[in-house]
Amino acid sequence: MADTNTRILLASRPVGEPTGADFQIETASIPEPGDGQVLLRTIYLSLDPYMRGRMRAGPSYAAALQIGEVMTGGAVAAVIESRAPGFAAGDIVNAHTGWQSHAVLDAEDLRKVDPSLAPISTAVGVLGMPGSTAYFGLLDICDPQPGETVVVSAASGAVGALVGQIARIKGCRAVGIAGSDAKCAYVRDELGFDAVINYKTQNVPDALTEVCPDGIDVYFDNVGGQTLDAVLEQINIGARISICGMISEYNHVEPELAPRPTRALLTKQARMEGFLMFQFADRHNEGRRQMAEWIRDGRLVYKEDFVDGLESAPRAFIGLLRGENFGKLIVHVGSDPTL
Repeated sequence: MADTNTRILLASRPVGEPTGADFQIETASIPEPGDGQVLLRTIYLSLDPYMRGRMRAGPSYAAALQIGEVMTGGAVAAVIESRAPGFAAGDIVNAHTGWQSHAVLDAEDLRKVDPSLAPISTAVGVLGMPGSTAYFGLLDICDPQPGETVVVSAASGAVGALVGQIARIKGCRAVGIAGSDAKCAYVRDELGFDAVINYKTQNVPDALTEVCPDGIDVYFDNVGGQTLDAVLEQINIGARISICGMISEYNHVEPELAPRPTRALLTKQARMEGFLMFQFADRHNEGRRQMAEWIRDGRLVYKEDFVDGLESAPRAFIGLLRGENFGKLIVHVGSDPTL
């Protein structure tokens, strides 16, 4: 076992886009577990847009990170030492370790990962939080019906790619919005979306009119901003909009001043609803089982974007907020014993 614990801390609160100076890498002693606790070694660390919000001071659905605190994040980890019944050295678990190579957590906060289901990295992707986000955020919040048009932004990302495929499984027409020709080709050719828009090279309102001639019934929003505005202009009566994230706005120093076509929610008798994953905590196993079944049946595919080394996490996270990742962004921190 390594002699030290490598950790990445919040060094300062970003003003606008985070920079490398907002993070601090340090080494510390490996913590020791107490009664009911487990010592973990991080294998795969998940990087997700919500982490930007935790770097900001002020009230939110979760406590803000404090300066000097380990950056928040979920991971797949191996049990090194257990002082809790039900866990033993060698077990693979899904845990909220944060950005560090080792962590001690209460056993009640761990979920065992079954390596026979899929590669263990999927526990922070398609069979983890992003998968559950797509599953419940689309099906429970928006209730898509066969024949409806479902639009999803960030369509090549960890959540968006799954949303479009689930929509197709449910008999809907799936339209994606992504940020490069390569991502658009992947969404169309490998994920099977019916149409895709490159928001960097196309006029999004005009493109939506072209590829959604019958309007938009469901929108799964990962980006907010002007893309949400364009969709609102073209929703149908009774449309449902799921607010999952607003990544285009996370680095704004001041709120964006722009007219918002929210009147469409009134005139189209539409519904726009935000959600958080803890709302569905008691049903996560349901979502994982269904997603795993669709993967086995070949109806659902996924893409992972790996970067090597914990020290790479700040740079990769900054790139995530710029849309540089291609698929579920994961930091490969330590050796995977299942490979």
